[in-house]
Amino acid sequence: MRVDRFDFPLPRELIAAHPAEPRDSAKLLAVGKKFQDKRIADLPDLLKRGDVLVVNDTRVIPARIYGKRGEAAIEATLHRETGSGRWRAFVKGARKLKPGDVVFFADDFAALVEKKHPEGDVEFMFSIQGEALKQALERHGTMPLPPYIKRKPGGNARDREDYQTMFAEKDGAVAAPTAGLHFTPGLIEALESAGIDLVSVTLHVGAGTFLPVKVADTKDHRMHEETGFVSAEAASRINAARKAGGRVVAVGTTSLRLLESAASKDGKIKPFAGSTGLFITPGYKFRAVDILLTNFHLPKSTLFMLVAAFAGLARMKKAYAHAVKNNYRFFSYGDACLLYPEKAK
Repeated sequence: MRVDRFDFPLPRELIAAHPAEPRDSAKLLAVGKKFQDKRIADLPDLLKRGDVLVVNDTRVIPARIYGKRGEAAIEATLHRETGSGRWRAFVKGARKLKPGDVVFFADDFAALVEKKHPEGDVEFMFSIQGEALKQALERHGTMPLPPYIKRKPGGNARDREDYQTMFAEKDGAVAAPTAGLHFTPGLIEALESAGIDLVSVTLHVGAGTFLPVKVADTKDHRMHEETGFVSAEAASRINAARKAGGRVVAVGTTSLRLLESAASKDGKIKPFAGSTGLFITPGYKFRAVDILLTNFHLPKSTLFMLVAAFAGLARMKKAYAHAVKNNYRFFSYGDACLLYPEKAK
């Protein structure tokens, strides 16, 4: 499909700079046969007893780091770990780098440029590994906010907490699974009281999720791979809920992509540990997910293509126009929508 079919007008002022306070006070647009303007706190009333929410428990690391190669300033956003001490990174100023160069991020924190990939990113081999590297990133890195959220160099200390879900446990993401940002302990308690289960899976979201689609046709775009894990216990609980008549509710496109990657042809979830580069566009046959909770995404982005595949392109364009008219907040720190498949409701 042509990428320009996924374009839509969006006023810049609707891009959220910070999350709602409290988080579950964010707006929620339920998109079925009709539109319902709700709040995230209404989620227990919109779901049914026996449904299962699948959340992503990845934790965002402070993966944006600033350094120098000689006098040249370098800004790097790590996006995928490839080995002990090795990371692929998107680099501002990458043209200044060549294999063999050393970039210094601090007196005791440096990286060797091992290679430059055809996709344009750089592979670093850091001078430290394991826990020492993790601690160096915590000291010197900033949260890798998407480019449409503007911050001064060095970041904003508040984002250390804001850009992290309450489920965050496993280090590895360089972008937040933003649908999960809306949840609070009180909301989880209300969901459990309503008989709605919650299961965690892990997809370490990469910075490639924000890369613009530079081709004219979706068939020519290639997704960056991300690492994911679905435990045997998680798979069993999801399958049992569905077998009993419950619906699988993916919290975010990251959970959805992982579940679809782990699903067999009959929709049963299998344990999964590996990489996925699943790119979902209209025409894709969903196997594992019945409902999707997700934020409002960028025009012509792979994420808007995914929601168009799930709920219908025409319907999503109408939903986004409704959201704009009613001042919903967009993107990572914005409001959310609850999507039902086009055929289902």
